[in-house]
Amino acid sequence: MLSREKKSVKIVALPDTTPEEKKFQQERLRDIYLLLENLALNEEATIKLIIDCLYDIGIINIINKKIPNRSMNKLAKFLAKTPKPLFKIIAWQWVKKNLPTRVTNWLHNKVKFK
Repeated sequence: MLSREKKSVKIVALPDTTPEEKKFQQERLRDIYLLLENLALNEEATIKLIIDCLYDIGIINIINKKIPNRSMNKLAKFLAKTPKPLFKIIAWQWVKKNLPTRVTNWLHNKVKFK
């Protein structure tokens, strides 16, 4: 007959990162930020097309949700195309400003241990 002895398990905490490691990580995060910033600027046309597609999908969903009347719905969809160029300009400025930071932080959270 097998018997198990109850042994206490000692949990060893992982050491915190050293200042050198923290500095290295910050430098690498800065590199990621710069690469993403460069990517966003080089792929401006692609990002604007993505914004365009998202606007089309989003505006249709909003109009369908808020305007159930069929004739008013069609009119609203027709009128929704008017502010599209202005939206694209504003959205591009937002993406150019925020994309590198947000993606860098998101990626950092994916590889960070808590």
